[in-house]
Amino acid sequence: MRKIVIALSVLMALTSCVSKKQYAALEAKNKETQDLLNSCTVKLNSCLEEKAGLAATAESYKAHNQDLISTSKDLTVLTTKGAENLEKSLESLKEKDLKISRLQDALTKKDSVTLALVTSLKGAVGINDPDIEINVEKGVVFISIADKLLFKSGSYDVTDKAKSVLAKVAKVVNDKPDFECMVEGHTDNVPYKSNGVLLDNWDLSVKRSTSIVRVLTNDLGVNPAKLIAAGRSSYVPLVANDTPDDRARNRRTRIVVMPKIDQFYDMIEKEMKKQSK
Repeated sequence: MRKIVIALSVLMALTSCVSKKQYAALEAKNKETQDLLNSCTVKLNSCLEEKAGLAATAESYKAHNQDLISTSKDLTVLTTKGAENLEKSLESLKEKDLKISRLQDALTKKDSVTLALVTSLKGAVGINDPDIEINVEKGVVFISIADKLLFKSGSYDVTDKAKSVLAKVAKVVNDKPDFECMVEGHTDNVPYKSNGVLLDNWDLSVKRSTSIVRVLTNDLGVNPAKLIAAGRSSYVPLVANDTPDDRARNRRTRIVVMPKIDQFYDMIEKEMKKQSK
């Protein structure tokens, strides 16, 4: 309190010592200083707010950075596992590719074997006729002969022309003592008019088969024990019976040659060796 009284006394003394003009200048200077102080205070508060905001942002970035570090570690683990899985997948694909390659090689070999056997049989039969087809399925040889080469329409009597064709078939069968041969008769779907002996297409197909068997055994010397006679009527057509040409294709005799497996591959081996020379 004493200090305040002294200060007031000094101030009064000073006031009394200065002119009004000097006092006004000092008052203006004081106001200017006060305004500057107020402005600095505002700026300081703004800086403090900005600092607080930057600090919060820094903390956010720090937390985000930590998350990224954690994620990076997780990704490293995932990448390692992914690399292992990818390696396993690649190994699996290699195995599958190898299997596919082997299958393709087997199919190519099978096609070559089939072609070789068909070529061998065609060479043995010595026939190149569109009405005679030779193919191989699962080790069985099929020789299909159009009926127009064997019989007259509606007849089961074998023609003389047919005997020359059957002689070549007989040679193939006779050259392979252990082969068996099934002769299948096939008709179209036109109903057979009964003549008192044959009742229908079943009878006609079987009778044509037995006629072929008799020519092979009686005239061409094929062992009867190797032959099987069968009739399929119209129930196994090659094509729909819609046109005269298609019905003609379905009227056929199919000779099914069934070799023992060792002889089958022996034929293949011989033909493949012949083709490689």
